Amino acid sequence: MAYSRPRTSEQITLRCCRQERIEQRQRVRNAYDQHLNMVLGDAEETITTVEIDEETYEEVYRTTKRTIPMLFVRGDGVILVSPPVRVGV
Repeated sequence: MAYSRPRTSEQITLRCCRQERIEQRQRVRNAYDQHLNMVLGDAEETITTVEIDEETYEEVYRTTKRTIPMLFVRGDGVILVSPPVRVGV
């Protein structure tokens, strides 16, 4: 398995511990280190929660999104760092 170091000009998607997903919308990542601590600019946070409907006992998925102009992500909460999907390569 080859390890590739992410470039600071690439868009990325992060998956974090608490069922949270962070997408960097523009291609500007200010800083990161070996612990995956990151400073992201113009990020969009998506939080998905699962609730149980008390009448039907069905799972109800709720998604909340917010845009954050500058975000510090602590590396110990990061599960996955994914580059954007490249089509036709």
